Amino acid sequence: MRLGRPEQPTARRRGPDAAQWAEAQVAAVRDDPRRRIALLARTYRGPYGQAPQHLPFRRAAMSFMRWQARRGVLNSLAARPPGSRWWRAVNDRLLRDGCEAMARSGGMAGEPSAPAVALWSAFIAQPTARHWYRAHNASIVGGYLDNRDLAEQESMPERFFLNVALLRVLYTHALVAAPKLALGRLAVLGRFLGDPRLGMAGVFLSLGRVLPDRYPPAAELRAYLAHEHRLGRMLDYGVIQPRLQRLYDWSARELGLPGLCDLVRDGNPVYAWSYADRDVWTPPDGPLPRLLGRLTAPRP
Repeated sequence: MRLGRPEQPTARRRGPDAAQWAEAQVAAVRDDPRRRIALLARTYRGPYGQAPQHLPFRRAAMSFMRWQARRGVLNSLAARPPGSRWWRAVNDRLLRDGCEAMARSGGMAGEPSAPAVALWSAFIAQPTARHWYRAHNASIVGGYLDNRDLAEQESMPERFFLNVALLRVLYTHALVAAPKLALGRLAVLGRFLGDPRLGMAGVFLSLGRVLPDRYPPAAELRAYLAHEHRLGRMLDYGVIQPRLQRLYDWSARELGLPGLCDLVRDGNPVYAWSYADRDVWTPPDGPLPRLLGRLTAPRP
């Protein structure tokens, strides 16, 4: 299904600019998760419905979006149970940035409404894995930074998992763009594991084995930590956590979003999370986490 060719402004009749058009597209699907997914899928077809070089990149994006829809976080606020104001706002940002860049590529005018729009335009012009991650993660991080007030309203377990989701998307980007940081001596595997056109990236981004499968979380945080999937726990604590400070610092430079550095302190995530409660980020002891840490220790 095509979005249709964006209307070209003329001297006699000036249509909406790209940002206005994108906002209207998102507003039309805001309370329908399935239509959100459909809108995301259409953006990868370009303004005229023909963008074969871009289509493979929607695999990871769709995986992330479908996971959100299954959890119920994108549900209407009038639904029972309602969706999450925070997740909906961040998802709005991702959709809006992508739609705006697509409209601009089709000839619509107007200044980019956010820095991420320019990164999406760069991806459209040159569809590579690194360009996709820069655009996608700039939209996600922009959503995080703009909606901290909504994040503070979430429950303690959900706020913990907001941090887990962020460190996962940042790490997956580093697999492609900074493999020595992400995997150390195993860096050669980074581009394969992180390529958004392949299935492994979807495993990292879907988060289905990490976060509760329904929203809002029904149990206390400690209960979730006790039953966390072993593979996810090894990845988050054995591989990602030891390089977390460097990962956030690198991501802030890569995305051009220095505010990202405020979301980590001494290697501990602090987005809508108290530094005093940093004990939850302490890696578990054991031979496997230590082995993973040695094998994947960051290299200059």
